[in-house]
Amino acid sequence: MRTAWALAVDFILPSTVSALTFRNMPKGLKRYYGQDHLHYLTCSCYHRQPWLATPRRRDLFSQILEETRQRYGFVVVGYVVMPDHIHLLISEPERGTPSTVMQVVKQRFARRVLGRKKRNSAQRELWPDSEEHVWQRRFYDFNVWSARKRIEKPRYMHRNPVKGGLVLEPEQWEWSSFRSYAYQEVGRVRVNLWPEPVLKIRPAA
Repeated sequence: MRTAWALAVDFILPSTVSALTFRNMPKGLKRYYGQDHLHYLTCSCYHRQPWLATPRRRDLFSQILEETRQRYGFVVVGYVVMPDHIHLLISEPERGTPSTVMQVVKQRFARRVLGRKKRNSAQRELWPDSEEHVWQRRFYDFNVWSARKRIEKPRYMHRNPVKGGLVLEPEQWEWSSFRSYAYQEVGRVRVNLWPEPVLKIRPAA
């Protein structure tokens, strides 16, 4: 009988291969796209402030992530939403790059929470966009291509809430991909939905 932990790290990768593309980034930060690797992405809230500390905020982030997944056509292999940072393990999107995905997710979430904060404030002039930050500007992007790393990264993500003292077991944290693997639950974010292979047949000459 397989354990929930073993089930929670199983997934299948597509076998497609494409050319390497290098994207220009700020000095000291390089991102490599175009090899159909998975990308392990980490982004922290500004100065580690807990912008994701409430269930409502984490639900909002998960909703935006799922909407972005559908729009840009990438596979979420794993994720976890923590109070002050997020981890994602995704495929390269059909539209844009992982950087595009992160930009969209971060901007949409920031606009929603800052907009609500302004509406709820009696003194709106105290909340100009230029003075309020939700995310750190940069994010960490690690290309995942080895079998060992494809197992290691989901395990690390799923253990994050336990390590952070938020829950006792990974399945108790609603805002991760653990239960999707362990119990085949359809969560807020659809996990491991790889496109069906298409067989192309050339017409007879």
